[in-house]
Amino acid sequence: MKSLLLVTASIAAFAAAPALAQDGPVGSFGVTYSDSELELGGLSADSDAWAVDGVVAMPAFGEWTVTLAGAVADSDDDTVIAGTAHLTTLVGSDLRIGGFVGAADVADETALTAGFEAQKYLANATLTGVVAYTTADDVDLDVWSVGGDAAFYVTDALRLNAGVSWMTIDDADVDGFTYGVGAEYQIARTPFSATAGYSHSDIEGLDVDTWTVGLRYSFGGGLQARDRAGAALPGSGVMGLLGAL
Repeated sequence: MKSLLLVTASIAAFAAAPALAQDGPVGSFGVTYSDSELELGGLSADSDAWAVDGVVAMPAFGEWTVTLAGAVADSDDDTVIAGTAHLTTLVGSDLRIGGFVGAADVADETALTAGFEAQKYLANATLTGVVAYTTADDVDLDVWSVGGDAAFYVTDALRLNAGVSWMTIDDADVDGFTYGVGAEYQIARTPFSATAGYSHSDIEGLDVDTWTVGLRYSFGGGLQARDRAGAALPGSGVMGLLGAL
């Protein structure tokens, strides 16, 4: 579970408005530091990690967009490498729907994910929903996850978001619930922004509180332009939903 939380650190949730035009690649690169406190049965432990991630959304054909994301996270005893590919399309001018596949190397195991996602673009907000299935054959892990996120633009330079997700493991009486909040502020007249977030996970008695801070570089547009171009789609399955929304 510790390694899954590292992925969440790396891959860092109402009037209708038209989507912004996308003439070229839009995306960002970021570095994030996370600090997690784990509690189980009266025992507690701390874990911290550094992560580097990148995402780019590119026009494919017609209204279709390809979004590619990758991340590397490292702590004292684990290194995690993850990647996701999304294919989405605009329905009208303010609704993006599609699917994704992803993979992550977690503690010498490979987890594979596939799912469906949707984003609704509003004048000062973006609403996101995702359903995903994750499997890791070597450890007999099959997980379904559902999550949602609401991002609000207080100004063009300030994005606030809140998200919630639920997961369940097939053939086992194990469920998990996560909620989180985040913020991103773009520094005036620069492509750089500062990020911060908090998430809490409760997975069958395992409680995890995670704080994150980071720095991000955007290209092809600002904060809301990244959303509208498909460059702010959620991470893959349980790995992306445990605190990433």
